[in-house]
Amino acid sequence: SSSMGSALFFLGEYANMILMSGPCTLLSPGGWPPILDLPILKRIPGSIWFSIKVIMFLFLYIWVRAAFPRYRYDQLMGLGWKVFLPLSLAWVVAVSGVSVTFPWLP
Repeated sequence: SSSMGSALFFLGEYANMILMSGPCTLLSPGGWPPILDLPILKRIPGSIWFSIKVIMFLFLYIWVRAAFPRYRYDQLMGLGWKVFLPLSLAWVVAVSGVSVTFPWLP
């Protein structure tokens, strides 16, 4: 019964990836039309471009989920407090130091 539960969880995760690929495709790389504005690419229908982009996002989601380890909640909290907070504070100090030292930079 545990293998059935894990299989259903995997199917739920896969369904979530499919449901999120459509909005990501519509919002980020330009939606239906091709990315490059070339006449030969405009002959391909928008639904084909949408399908290609959805498949690209699915591949990206699955690749990231498989490549990176899944952290536990306590590991994420430790990473945030011990690594990312000091790093972000150091970055704020560095950027403010550069902007005070060189006021003519944008």
